[in-house]
Amino acid sequence: MEKYSVLLVDDEEDVIQIIMKKMDWESMGFQIAGYAHNGVEALEMAEELQPDVVMTDIKMPYMDGLTLSRKLKELYRTVKIIIFSGFDEFEYAKEAIQIEVEEYILKPIDAGNLKEVFGRIREKIDREMDEKRNIDKLREYYMESLPILQENFYTSLIDGRIPEDEIERYLDDYQISLTGPYYVVSILHISATDISQNMNTFLLGVSVKKLVEEHMEDEWKSRILMYLGDIVVITQLERQDQINAFTDFMDQLCRLAKHVCEAIVTAGIGYVCNNLPDIRQSWQGARSAVSYRVLYGNTRAINIAEIDPMENADERWEEQEIQKILKKIRMGSREELEEEIGQCIHRFVEDGTTIQKYQIFIMGLITEIFRFCTNNQLDITEFYGEKGEVFERCMQMESPEELEQWLLKIGEKLQETVQQERQASTKSFVSKAMEYVQEHYRDRNITIESVCRELGVSAAYFSTVFKKETGKTFISFLTDYRMEKAVELLMTTNDKTYIIAEKVGYADPNYFSYAFKKQYSMSPSKYRTANS
Repeated sequence: MEKYSVLLVDDEEDVIQIIMKKMDWESMGFQIAGYAHNGVEALEMAEELQPDVVMTDIKMPYMDGLTLSRKLKELYRTVKIIIFSGFDEFEYAKEAIQIEVEEYILKPIDAGNLKEVFGRIREKIDREMDEKRNIDKLREYYMESLPILQENFYTSLIDGRIPEDEIERYLDDYQISLTGPYYVVSILHISATDISQNMNTFLLGVSVKKLVEEHMEDEWKSRILMYLGDIVVITQLERQDQINAFTDFMDQLCRLAKHVCEAIVTAGIGYVCNNLPDIRQSWQGARSAVSYRVLYGNTRAINIAEIDPMENADERWEEQEIQKILKKIRMGSREELEEEIGQCIHRFVEDGTTIQKYQIFIMGLITEIFRFCTNNQLDITEFYGEKGEVFERCMQMESPEELEQWLLKIGEKLQETVQQERQASTKSFVSKAMEYVQEHYRDRNITIESVCRELGVSAAYFSTVFKKETGKTFISFLTDYRMEKAVELLMTTNDKTYIIAEKVGYADPNYFSYAFKKQYSMSPSKYRTANS
């Protein structure tokens, strides 16, 4: 039997010991992970122990049970909270309900009642854990949902709603194989004005879709779906020049749909692209192609690249490639950057670019690199001179390989500099947080939230980075620093304990003494005596 952890919280040691002995915790499937004597201490322990259940009194010094429960629920949504109290007051119970505690019980605690409470909690946690861990059920649900998930992926892809760096993850998660190397999107538009009175538009669409699936299955590697009232076909091509044969095939399919389904269908063929993010542009081209049925007629395939060269998507591929390179500089590895640059230069050569296109590409590339440096507060002139000088150098290069090596050299240097700046920024805000503590430790109201507001970062991100950099939680660091200052005052002044408590940020001298004793295993007065 899996054992769930319990944290007990009460300012009376006797009460904690009684609760611990009230029940056979092991047989109930629980274990006491620890106990605390106030809400502040409990909150610190919860961060380290991550208990499944917290059982807390209401009336405690420094932080009461209701405040503790509220903070625990904010930080750990799944934690189960039991509140016990000797105060039979409706307001307490009402607030406990609002906090969503599991149980509210009154002292003195009855062993039988306590066993029932933990039995119910055990069942609830078991159910929650079963739901999370039942792999078979999850897999079954996943497989049932997979066709819908895949179709949603395709529609999101053609709409451009999937970030480029997340596409591969979706392909893996949804078991989709789109290896290309080339892609084209087609739209089969069914005329709504030429449908017989006895035929439903939706049913006609289903009929045409089935026909398309039957005939494309063996001929082309395609994904077929209904979207916005049309049949959308995402097709993978092995070679770019296959687009002509594909257009002819779709043309035949339009005529077949008229013969078999009595449907007037126009196929719009989009631009051929060689990467998945550009599928959106191919889809837009297909939509444009369909609109040309007004000029070219229906029951045929219309290839946008053939009828309107001015709209050809390849006119903008250079800009897209440049942005991909810059993205790898910001977020990718050295290997990913090298691969992206290699693909860009290869496409340049493969497409048989003109000198004019080459000049435009170089000008755009250099401009974007300089803009990138400006946006990231980097002075590229320290390494590569002025923009005009860089342009002249590029134009004098003798081969694509030379351009590739030069671009890789720049990219690697920028990548390294950006990473260093990012690391320095992280260390900087941790250092600023430590400096803030050193300057404001006397402020009794200092919290993680107040420091994060000062730094302009989220509490969750701050907590993670601070502990990673310092090896301590922020609260532990603050407490340690305050204790160091307290020791310094004990050794160098004759101030009373309550004065020292106030000077190091504690409003309650009793809690200061409690925290000090916890840190040094003796009271402040004994420490002063022992070290004087």
